[in-house]
Amino acid sequence: MVRHVVRHTLVIPPELAGRRLDQALASLLPEHSRSRIKGWIEAECVRVDGAAARPRQRLAGGERVEVDAAVEAEEAPAPEPMPLRIVHEEAHLIVLDKPAGLVVHPAAGNPRGTLVNALLAHDPALAVLPRAGLVHRLDKDTSGLLLVARTPEAHTRLVRAMQARAIARTYLAVVNGVVTAGGTVDAPVGRHPVDRKRMAVVPAGRPAVTHYRVRRRFRAHTLLEVRLETGRTHQIRVHMAHLRHPVTGDPVYGGRPRLPRDPLPALAERVRAMRRQALHAARLAFAHPLTGTPLAFASPLPADLAALLEALEEDLAAHG
Repeated sequence: MVRHVVRHTLVIPPELAGRRLDQALASLLPEHSRSRIKGWIEAECVRVDGAAARPRQRLAGGERVEVDAAVEAEEAPAPEPMPLRIVHEEAHLIVLDKPAGLVVHPAAGNPRGTLVNALLAHDPALAVLPRAGLVHRLDKDTSGLLLVARTPEAHTRLVRAMQARAIARTYLAVVNGVVTAGGTVDAPVGRHPVDRKRMAVVPAGRPAVTHYRVRRRFRAHTLLEVRLETGRTHQIRVHMAHLRHPVTGDPVYGGRPRLPRDPLPALAERVRAMRRQALHAARLAFAHPLTGTPLAFASPLPADLAALLEALEEDLAAHG
């Protein structure tokens, strides 16, 4: 089995003083499991200040740790050349604008034709990074911005920034019903107790926090600006449905299409034609993982969402 070895060079921060080496590395390399890290230590692939490490070794803080992380090359999906909407590209990261309909990660039902396949064709070196460097994900039918790391150091730092909620992700969503005011949903999200293909607000779920504010009210819909504090599967869609304001067009959580009384024909047509959730990852802001420079990117509304909002505006104007 062919392996790539990626070297991580870390300095133990003061806040991890007194921790065991395996615990500290699990915190500093969150993209790797603790069992994998332990395996690297036992295989003498980890050195502390130049000396071979022990799994339960206690740290004082300030040590220089080198980790030769072995990654199985055959685990990487096959590269497939596909067009990519690249918003920003440099040595350490890429920012992409994903169209609706594109699956991000290969899975049993989608082994090929995914964003990961396209990324590996664009930059084969991404094969040594977890999930081809993707720092977060979007559902297949959610459009908008995605962040990709290109180096092990950038990936580790961006994953840590995501976990520390230091990467700001802002979405635009058209939801059913008239939302009276903005607010926050703080409700755990986990697998639906009956339908395991869906997510739901459940007491045993993982903590999930979504902030939202009203951008524009229509007769039977609302345009929301949504900011994620956590990143659970289907989080915005589940939380909006929990508020009884599901995302318009959502085939899983949205229910029947919502229309105001006596809608303009153009609005009725647009709402019925919206076969995917009206959700777009519009803005992304974070500090550069190596230099700390603030970076911010924006994505314009895709054509289907722009057309839906235009029809909502025309219907609102026509009914005074």
